[in-house]
Amino acid sequence: MNTNITAFVSLISISAVLNLFLAIYVVKKKSYYRSIATTFSMYIGSITIYCLAAAFGLLSTSIEQLKLWTTIQYIGIAFAPILGLFFVMQYLGRKVNRKRYLIFLVIPIITLLLVATNDLHHLYYRVYEAHPYLGLPYIQLEIGIGYVIHGIYTFFCMLTGLYAILANWKETSATYRPQLVALIIGQLIPMVAAFIYLLVGTAPGIDPVPMVLWISSLLYLWAMNNSKMFTVIPIAKDTIFQSMNDGVLVLDESYRLIEFNKAGQQMFPGLTKDMLGVNFYNLWRDLYDEVFPCTLDQSPLTKEIHVDQQDTIYQMRTSCLGVSKQHNGIVMLFTDITEMKKLQFQLEHIAYYDELTQVLNRRAFFQQCLSEFLQAKETGTPYTAILMDIDHFKRINDFYGHDIGDVVLQEVVQACKQQIGNNALFARYGGEEFVLAVRADAEEAFTLAEQMRQTLEHHVVPIDNTNLLVTFSIGIAQATGDEAETLRQLLKRADTALYEAKNNGRNQVRIEGENAKSLHLY
Repeated sequence: MNTNITAFVSLISISAVLNLFLAIYVVKKKSYYRSIATTFSMYIGSITIYCLAAAFGLLSTSIEQLKLWTTIQYIGIAFAPILGLFFVMQYLGRKVNRKRYLIFLVIPIITLLLVATNDLHHLYYRVYEAHPYLGLPYIQLEIGIGYVIHGIYTFFCMLTGLYAILANWKETSATYRPQLVALIIGQLIPMVAAFIYLLVGTAPGIDPVPMVLWISSLLYLWAMNNSKMFTVIPIAKDTIFQSMNDGVLVLDESYRLIEFNKAGQQMFPGLTKDMLGVNFYNLWRDLYDEVFPCTLDQSPLTKEIHVDQQDTIYQMRTSCLGVSKQHNGIVMLFTDITEMKKLQFQLEHIAYYDELTQVLNRRAFFQQCLSEFLQAKETGTPYTAILMDIDHFKRINDFYGHDIGDVVLQEVVQACKQQIGNNALFARYGGEEFVLAVRADAEEAFTLAEQMRQTLEHHVVPIDNTNLLVTFSIGIAQATGDEAETLRQLLKRADTALYEAKNNGRNQVRIEGENAKSLHLY
């Protein structure tokens, strides 16, 4: 064996040993690297096969042995570029679905078959024989169409991986950029060596690529031990993604589901891996038998989604994936706000409703009534305020006690609510006094008030062994339509009519004004 061949075999053997060590190291440390370990080990394993077969090929003593080792080389050469691309994508946190994975493997499989059967068709090597002057292991080659296609495919995979790494440079903090540098150099070394082999030329039929792959191996080993390569970026992304309390769904540019985390699966129990690739709108319809309540092309957006079947409310936030204005997909973030909404409802109820009678309190009445009052003035719609006061309520409290007084208030409210429609605001105005605002004139309000008065007059409140009868005094005032009139002025006029009703014997309805209308029934 001449000196040059010995040097070639030594360099290739170093590459083979280092890559084999690297593959074993990653497999043994699999728990540190999670899902990326499998892809990386397969990638490095294919390179190891390539290097070992190349070394044994240089030791061949016959053309048949050399062809055999060349075929074994292609077990590694054919698959290494695409496995390297898959590794880079996985490292950068990008998923490749199973269908695309299989499609990308078609050309490597065809390449391996063409090399193994080359003597039958010569589509990969038109000429593959011992060099006429130098002899084995130097060979004389003439490439065929299969070689060209595989070469284009190989450089496509390597350039795509290199571009993906460079595209993530700005998004990566300075602390982790050495990892990217290691990946970039690791991708460039075999590319440069291959260009030298194809364009500049080396010893006849001697492939220089496996002789330099030990440099890439050392770079990967350095990065893994010094900058924690593989254990920071992809693993952190995967850990954060899966440990989030919020549900995350990732869609592609056609709104097809491409990924979801554990929280997302818990929030939507029918969600399974089998639904990957399904259009999200169809997926939602399959899960809940209803149309998704918003359009995703409006992203980014924030919206509350009520899932009736689960009695759950989610806050959904969407954001676009892509570079610049290019739309490459959508991330949907779901936060369960059911308990928060319940608490919010409870707080609003406490703030706006009377605790005892569960009708609007005075503050809520003024807030809601003011907008209705102003709207009625603008549109010229009749608007009337009705103030109601329970007659002799102090005597009830003094004689029966405040607990019985509370029961009376509750009974009065229930009796009144039976007569009130949806177009009225009914509230506890204070103590034993209630207020009602209706979109009607004074005559219509009088009819309603009289119905309530009569209903209450005949409503029996059972108190222990006694049946208690309660009556109302009611005052009515209609808005004048004067632009200067305020809601408080309207209520003050209704209060004046109420006191007129009280002063005239109670248990009656009285309309405010000179031509007062009243009715006394005992």
